Amino acid sequence: MTLAGVVGPSYDSSFSSPESESSDGFETISEYFPGATSQFGGQLVFQAEQGIADPAVRSEIEEILVEVAEIDGVTVISPFSEQGAAQIAPDGTIAYAQLNLSDDVDQTESGEIGEELNEIVADTGDLRVEIGGAMFAEFEPPETELIGLAFAIIVLIVSFGSVLAMGLPIGVALSGVIVGSAGLVTLLTKAFTIPDFAPLIGIMIGLGAGIDYALFIVTRYRELTHAGVEPKTAIEAAMDTAGRAVVFAGITVVVSLLGMLLIGLPFVAGMGMSAAATVFVTLISSVTLLPALLSLTHSRIEVTRWRGLIAAGFVALGLLGAGLGNPTLFLFGAGLAVVTLIAGSFVPALKKMVPERKRKPLRDTLAYKWSRGIQHRPWIALIGGTAILVLLTLPVFGMRLGFSDEGNFAEDTTTRQAYDLVAEGFGDGYNGPFVLAIETDSPDDVAVVQELAAAAEATEGVAAVGQPFPNNFQDPAASEAFIIQIIPEGAPQDADTEDTVLALREAFEPIVEGTGVEANLTGAVPASIDFSDYLSGRNIIFFGAVLIVSFFLLMMVFRSILVPIKAVIMNVLSITAAFGVVVAIFQQGWLGIEGGPIEPFIPMMMFAIVFGLSMDYEVFLLSRVKEEYDRTGDPRNSVADGLAATARVITAAAAIMVVVFGAFLLEDDRIIRLFGTGLALAVLLDATLVRMLLVPATMELLGNRNWWLPRWIDKILPRLNVEGAHLEELLAESGVDVEVPDTPEDLVEPVR
Repeated sequence: MTLAGVVGPSYDSSFSSPESESSDGFETISEYFPGATSQFGGQLVFQAEQGIADPAVRSEIEEILVEVAEIDGVTVISPFSEQGAAQIAPDGTIAYAQLNLSDDVDQTESGEIGEELNEIVADTGDLRVEIGGAMFAEFEPPETELIGLAFAIIVLIVSFGSVLAMGLPIGVALSGVIVGSAGLVTLLTKAFTIPDFAPLIGIMIGLGAGIDYALFIVTRYRELTHAGVEPKTAIEAAMDTAGRAVVFAGITVVVSLLGMLLIGLPFVAGMGMSAAATVFVTLISSVTLLPALLSLTHSRIEVTRWRGLIAAGFVALGLLGAGLGNPTLFLFGAGLAVVTLIAGSFVPALKKMVPERKRKPLRDTLAYKWSRGIQHRPWIALIGGTAILVLLTLPVFGMRLGFSDEGNFAEDTTTRQAYDLVAEGFGDGYNGPFVLAIETDSPDDVAVVQELAAAAEATEGVAAVGQPFPNNFQDPAASEAFIIQIIPEGAPQDADTEDTVLALREAFEPIVEGTGVEANLTGAVPASIDFSDYLSGRNIIFFGAVLIVSFFLLMMVFRSILVPIKAVIMNVLSITAAFGVVVAIFQQGWLGIEGGPIEPFIPMMMFAIVFGLSMDYEVFLLSRVKEEYDRTGDPRNSVADGLAATARVITAAAAIMVVVFGAFLLEDDRIIRLFGTGLALAVLLDATLVRMLLVPATMELLGNRNWWLPRWIDKILPRLNVEGAHLEELLAESGVDVEVPDTPEDLVEPVR
């Protein structure tokens, strides 16, 4: 943490797809037109009622641009220059100056440049100035994760009736997330391409997973102490069972995220590494810090006094206020928490212990009865649950990958207002112009350049085409390269704009064929298309690798063929169903959200995260089922017992993760909202339809076949033990008898 604070972050959201037409075009521009344009940049947009040409207005704009041009790494194309002649709107009241960044400017530096621009244009009187370009936008760290923490406090206290049992998982998760996202990820930015929103994704998954991991260990520890096991032995046994499952689940998440390195793109690899780093640190915190804290608390984990319970409720209220951006509610909750703790030192009623809840026998719980109900009608549960997931998946088939534009920023931001001004004065397409980069062999190729410009003008969907601009302006005939600016009719994120890019490339191909001319259509929109196409081609490799690795890991753990197959299929179903809802909301515009394409890296990132997290529940549930099966040999009752033993903790963990992820829907940043919504839906579907419906139904139908593994595979397959090999010995040493409940009569024979 100290080292990270010293070196500071160096985020970078630049992306390029290797061996693409757009990247070749950028190379041409970089070589022959340094500073003329860049893939990422922005604008200073001006509006004056008296007109941009007014001498006083022009003088003020020129003074601003002189000051901007002095910023390191920024090149300015003025609307009053020959190259920027088209940057004044037809009505004369709106104009923009193009600001291009040098290739060595990363995202952190561009954000600092944005702050300098804000200072320069802070006081411009009647002249309206807005700063366009996402690279210059101020990135506001979200506070909505505090809503998830507030909800976690309430859920854990309600579920387990202990303030300390609530505080340990949250404290351990927070420590892992802080060290991982604020420390390790900051250091990684110095060596890898990591976008500025990557730590937030790490916070999402790290906070949710960290609470889950600690919660499962604490729950197993309390379960053992309730059975009469000494605290020290209970810690050892909890780590030998739940701790093993946590390690396996955490490694599965990390492996899934690191699978993004297979894509071969720094931008994507950086996101995977940052999220994996946060999860890894959270995992280490869960298996080191947590048992140390448990050894310090011992039996105090069961002691809850009214002052602690009431104060925890007020803390949750304060966190809710902070997450909602309500300082009054935050101060109210925090103040009452402090008052409660102080009063608890001398008010007898607040010192009293909260009565301990009466614990039901395992087979009297609702979860056990639920599992038995599903096992009585497994086919109905299987067909019904699968049908719902398939129905939710349908919108995926209409998913359109691409980058959303700045029109998705909040309306009160200068970035969005600059976007709207440009669209108002020039047209939607001016927010995402294309550039045709042309390299020539001889002066005779000038005719081909003119033919390319004419073909662009004749292409449907093109609003305007600029004159060819040579790299040798004094002697165009001696030029080796030209650039032509092409303005589409549609906005950058419109599907019609993508069609225009494809139509232009198709029109240019026969013109340059057989000549010495190389023409590459580039710009932010063509680069987005090429990037999306590249990722689409690699998705199958990534998905396949993650599924295959997960299958073999589960087969090694559970010594079964069918359990891993079911797990992979069910997890894929829940993930694709979540994808479908995300497409319906963010692409098709459900719930009043402005529709746009789905960022091309999001399906891959969501798949890695959700597949890893869904394996958490799979491992926690099935490891308990396998533990019961190995102990009793009963294929049916082991399912009901395993589900009953883990249902409460899985439900609580899933509820917390749903709110932690879902709270990001309240953020302004579209990518964060999309991620949060997708992850929340996937966890919700996985913890309900899959874990509580499809798993018991399929395991009932398969019976003993669930744990079948051919002998020849069993001999060569390495063993991974997550159930704990010495649990019964540890319990026996503590003098605790392992009681096997009587099997209900309706489970003696198969239920059909």
